[in-house]
Amino acid sequence: MKLLSILLSAFSFQLSAFAADRPNILWLTSEDHGPHMGCYGDTFATTPNVDALAAKGMLFKRVWSNAPVCAAARTTLIAGMYPPSTGGEHMRSMTQMPKGTKMYPQFLREAGYYCTNNSKEDYNLKKPEGVWDLSSGNAHWKNRKDGQPFFAIFNETCSHESQLRKRPHEAIHDPAKVRVPAYHPDTPEVRQDWAQYYDQVTLADASAGKRLAELEAAGLAADTIIFYYADHGSGMPRNKRWPCNSGLQVPMVVYFPPNWKHLAPKEYGAGLKSDRLVSFVDLAPTLLSIIGVQPPEWMQGHAFAGKFQTEPQPFVYGFRGRMDERIDTVRSVTDGRFVYLRNFMPHLSQAQHVSYQFETPSTRVWRKAFDDGKATPEQSIFWKEPKDAEELYDLQSDPDEVHNLAAKPEHAETLAKMRTAQENLALKIRDVGLLPEGEMHQRSEGTTPYDMGHDDKLYPLARILKAAGNASSMKPDAIADLKAGFADSDNAIRYWSAMGILMRGTTGVEAARQELAKAARDSSTHVQVAANWALAKHGNDYDRPAALTKLVNLANWSQHNVFTAMSALNAIDDLGDKAKPIAEQLKTLPAKGESPDGRFAGYVARLLAGLNGGKPAFEDAGEPPSKKKKGKGKK
Repeated sequence: MKLLSILLSAFSFQLSAFAADRPNILWLTSEDHGPHMGCYGDTFATTPNVDALAAKGMLFKRVWSNAPVCAAARTTLIAGMYPPSTGGEHMRSMTQMPKGTKMYPQFLREAGYYCTNNSKEDYNLKKPEGVWDLSSGNAHWKNRKDGQPFFAIFNETCSHESQLRKRPHEAIHDPAKVRVPAYHPDTPEVRQDWAQYYDQVTLADASAGKRLAELEAAGLAADTIIFYYADHGSGMPRNKRWPCNSGLQVPMVVYFPPNWKHLAPKEYGAGLKSDRLVSFVDLAPTLLSIIGVQPPEWMQGHAFAGKFQTEPQPFVYGFRGRMDERIDTVRSVTDGRFVYLRNFMPHLSQAQHVSYQFETPSTRVWRKAFDDGKATPEQSIFWKEPKDAEELYDLQSDPDEVHNLAAKPEHAETLAKMRTAQENLALKIRDVGLLPEGEMHQRSEGTTPYDMGHDDKLYPLARILKAAGNASSMKPDAIADLKAGFADSDNAIRYWSAMGILMRGTTGVEAARQELAKAARDSSTHVQVAANWALAKHGNDYDRPAALTKLVNLANWSQHNVFTAMSALNAIDDLGDKAKPIAEQLKTLPAKGESPDGRFAGYVARLLAGLNGGKPAFEDAGEPPSKKKKGKGKK
């Protein structure tokens, strides 16, 4: 025992010495806001604290959160991997970390850091033991051992989407002076929501100022590297949840004190603005690089500071999967000037009816303006069906991203370059988001989505990517290949064939009615949903009754898993008046059932509430973190 004690003391001494040679690292983060700050040139903003930090440090002009919603964005951060490769892309989903990997705080703790998170986590990956020393509303760097370096996160929630619509409200900014982007209608409600958003960003800035003052008062500023950033774009509609620049661009300001300037980005300088493209997938490897640990090869980002920093990258990437109860698959890319979006489900609008988003007044008045024919072409893009299969925007001439250049011959070269970048990333990271969510979990049984995705026998990605691209291209000449895909042995190929026919409307259904009739009874429920959706929406009066009956069965949570039920209810909701014959049957469907994780539990109920004329329930909407039940978090 005496020898063991000596060895442990020696190890503790070595660890202390190892840790003492590391800087402290402070992350100040805030919810739901883009680069609407003075240091980014926004003269309407009131953000003196972050502006001052930028003046003595450096800001990055082009930072993407990878995902336009919190859980998926934070899943990117914690793992240093793209969620479409880990299966964690879907809002409030849950899956496993890949085998042999760690969450980044585990690396820091092994290096002697005291790691705290105050307080939101909201990962779509199950957290292993030992990630944080403390993650709660009481977490603070003050609780570390004497001389121990710290890594601390303080997350400000006052700028969250839920606070933009909170009334009454004490105004700071004048709604009459706010800039209304081209995609929003200029109404009093929209101006109020935008002005209130700026008010909440002002409060987030004040919160950051208090944390910085606290650090200074403790005499730790000279040895603490500081990051300030937000978790995705603003909480306004067409920002949050949509993976274009307005939904993904966030502020990021960094400060490296003179003692640690040698660890700063190569281009670092007081008051400078970096053109380097950065995204959330880069933050975990950057942290490891700052503390002198080489990032593991499985991390998919690139360190932009520290000993192992890399050269700037030519692109950063975004994605959108299921947003709450609404299913979608979108991938995006930017080179800093152009933004490219690949819509794998173009038959659905950008503005699928996410119930929580419709709690914001701007969303409701915007939708009414569209329905009443009063929306401009720029304001109508968000609502129109189908959306374009590909979108290309020039941020230099069109910062609001309302003029799609994808069909312009003069931009064909840029379009091809961006499309290739998107496809190359999908192949490199083995994007499992091309599978229906339930199919992904089914194929991953006994392993993880990431590990399944790296086994070409379980997941023939190249073939599936081609099938998905073919289906969503909207090209009429793809119908022959889509029909052939119905005979494929892989469920995902058959799924994309059925989806591709659905996307082509009546023309597609008439060309592939025989194949759809067989697919309506497929061994995969996801193929069944797509086939019956196509027959119910675009088939004839003979096709529709059987397809509707089948969709009701597939939507029954007591008969099928939560993923099949959600998919079928999304399909039924898309049918509109064509679903009237099953209206009474929908009222009998269960709103509760078995689920692989509690995070999925409320979505079927929300879909049913919408279909049956009820009001969706939001268990965690707008509730302060301190009052939430364990495991809950704001969106």
